[in-house]
Amino acid sequence: MSNKVNTVDQTEINNILWQACDTFRGIVNATDYKNYILIMLFVKYISDTWEEHYQELEKEYGDDSERIKRRLERERFLLPDGCHFKNLFDQRNESNIGEIINIALEKIEDANKAKLEGVFRNVDFNSEANLGKTKDRNGRLKSFLQDFNNPKLDLSPSKIGNLDVIGNAYEYLIGKFAAGAGQKAGEFYTPAEVSELLAELIDPKKGDRICDPACGSGSLLVKCANQLKKNGKKDFALYGQELNGQTWALAKMNMFLHGVDSARIEWGDTIREPKLIKDDATMKFEVVVANPPFSLDKWGHEEASNDPYNRFHRGLPPKTKGDYAFISHMVETITEDNGRVGVVVPHGVLFRASSEGKIRKKLIDDNLLDAVVGLPSNLFFGTGIPAAILIFKKGKKDESVMFIDASREYEDNKNQNRLRDKDIEKVVTTYKTRVNIDKYAYKAERSEIIENDYNLNIPRYVDTFEEEEEVDINVVQKDINQLELDLSSIQNQVKSYLEELGYDS
Repeated sequence: MSNKVNTVDQTEINNILWQACDTFRGIVNATDYKNYILIMLFVKYISDTWEEHYQELEKEYGDDSERIKRRLERERFLLPDGCHFKNLFDQRNESNIGEIINIALEKIEDANKAKLEGVFRNVDFNSEANLGKTKDRNGRLKSFLQDFNNPKLDLSPSKIGNLDVIGNAYEYLIGKFAAGAGQKAGEFYTPAEVSELLAELIDPKKGDRICDPACGSGSLLVKCANQLKKNGKKDFALYGQELNGQTWALAKMNMFLHGVDSARIEWGDTIREPKLIKDDATMKFEVVVANPPFSLDKWGHEEASNDPYNRFHRGLPPKTKGDYAFISHMVETITEDNGRVGVVVPHGVLFRASSEGKIRKKLIDDNLLDAVVGLPSNLFFGTGIPAAILIFKKGKKDESVMFIDASREYEDNKNQNRLRDKDIEKVVTTYKTRVNIDKYAYKAERSEIIENDYNLNIPRYVDTFEEEEEVDINVVQKDINQLELDLSSIQNQVKSYLEELGYDS
C-alpha cells in the first residue's frame, strides 16, 4: 500500500473544512454543527483511503474480484457498498438526502461494530429541528456535500502521507468550534496550549497507560500520545470516559484520526458509574490527566456516599462542588509505585475549607501533592476565571511541593489569552529543576504548608508584590507649579482673544 510523503497543505485543508461550516453557521449552534462536519470528515477520509487501496489492488490482481474483496476485508475500516462519499455526493439532489446519509452511516457502523458502534447514531442528518424543513435541509446538505467534494480535499494515503494532516485538521476544527460555542465549549475542549503544558508536566513514559476520566473530545489524550511519539515512543495505551454521548463520539473519531485505534473510550458518568473496571475494582494507570468541569453541581454526592470502589475514603466533597470528587477518583486510579495525576482546577480548590479542606489536608499528609501551577486568566473557553494545575504523585522521593505562579506570562489576545511556547517551556523547566525563582516559583516543604493550615493559595508561597517607585515630592511639586503657570498663561491668551472679538470678559 502507498506510503508517500504528504503533498497537501495543512492550512489549505483547514480552510476548506472551515468554509464548509458556512452551510450551518447562523442556523445551527456550533455545539451541534461540529458533529456534522467532523462526521463527514471521517467518512471522506475512510472513503478516499478505501478507493485508493481498491485501485492499487486492481492493478495488482486485475479482474480477480474475490481476491480483491478478501484483501479489502483486512482494511482498517470496512466500507459497505453504496456508502462511499461519492455515492452520497451523487445523490445530493435526492429529496431524502438526509435519510440517505443516515442509512449510509448506520451501515458503516454495522460493518465496523468493534470500532464504531454508536459513534454516528448521536447525529441525525435528517433532523428538522437542527437542519430545517425538508426543502431548506436538502439545500443545505447539497451545499455541504459539494464543499466536501472539493478536489483539494483528497484525504487518500498517497496525498496525506500519514494521519497527522487529518488529525491536525480535526483538532483545528474542534478548536474553532470551541471558540464559537461560548460557555458550552468547556464541555468538549481544553485549549491546545493548556493540554500541551499538562502533557509535558506529567511526562508520559514508554509503556504507560494514560487515562482521562473526563476526556471531552480527547484532545488531552492526543497531546499525551503526541508527547510520546515526539520522543520516538509508540508503546503506550490510552483510556478515557466521557458523559456526553455526542462528545464521546467525537473522542472516538479523534483517536482514529490520530492513528490510536487501540484507545478505549467509554461512554458514561465517571463519578456515578466508572466504566474502566477490572476484577470489580477501578483500573490503575501510570498517568491520569483531566480538565474536569469546574465546581460541578449535582455531581453525584448521594452515589459517592456508597461508592463500591472506596474512592472517597478521604472524605466526601460538598454536594454543590464536584472538584474533589474528580481529584479523589483520579488519585485512586493511579499505580502505587509511579502513578501521576495532572488536573486543571479552579483556584477555590486551593483554599476552600470544610469538607474540601479536610480532603486537601489528607492528600497533603499522604505526601501526594507535588506541584501547584497558577495559570493566566481568560485561557479557557466559556470562562474568564484563572485556573491552576495540580500535580499529584505516588512514590515521591521528598515532601516538597513546587509552587509556580505563571499567571502573568502569556500572549494577550483580544478575545482569549494563550500560553506561548516560551511560557510552557519555563513552567516545565521550573517544575523539573525545582529551583526557586524570585516572584515566579518557590519550593515549599510540607511543614510550611502545614503552618499555613494546608492553604495552597499561591501568593502565600510565591511573593509577587512589586514595590512602587519612591515618589520625590519636590519634583512633583515643581511639576504642579509648572502646570499652574501653563494654565494661567492659556487663560490669559483666551481672555485676550475674547476681548479682541468684542466679548466682555
